[in-house]
Amino acid sequence: MKPEIIESFRPEDTFALGEKLGKEATPGMVYTLVGDLGVGKTVLTQGIARGLDITEPINSPTFTIVQVYEEGRMPFYHFDVYRIGDIEEMDEIGYEDYFYGEGLCMIEWANLIEEILPPVYRQITIEKDLAKGFDYRRITITEMKDGKAV
Repeated sequence: MKPEIIESFRPEDTFALGEKLGKEATPGMVYTLVGDLGVGKTVLTQGIARGLDITEPINSPTFTIVQVYEEGRMPFYHFDVYRIGDIEEMDEIGYEDYFYGEGLCMIEWANLIEEILPPVYRQITIEKDLAKGFDYRRITITEMKDGKAV
């Protein structure tokens, strides 16, 4: 399957894509999210939460590593592993309960913990292209199996 490429020209487009992904999500799915600071990872995640019928505010859990939202149509496990110093920290928070749980798991900066990602996940990469405008984003969605695109 070829990666899907979506062009976003404003934050509302990125939010709407996230909402669509949230609506399509099924229990046990894992989305990884990769992109530089300020590309819109939180906006996409907020859209996903809306697609899961979550109405509470969504913020990046940079200092807590994982934030759990239970109010939607399924649990939403939102990870930000940017500050992980050692992969053993993931063991300490019981990551497997989330990665293989009954909700949707979203992992920001997942490239930092590739060795513990589940065998199947959907990788979402967000990139800027200032030549196409300040708010332009190229969003690539790739189905992954055993660390390789399928």
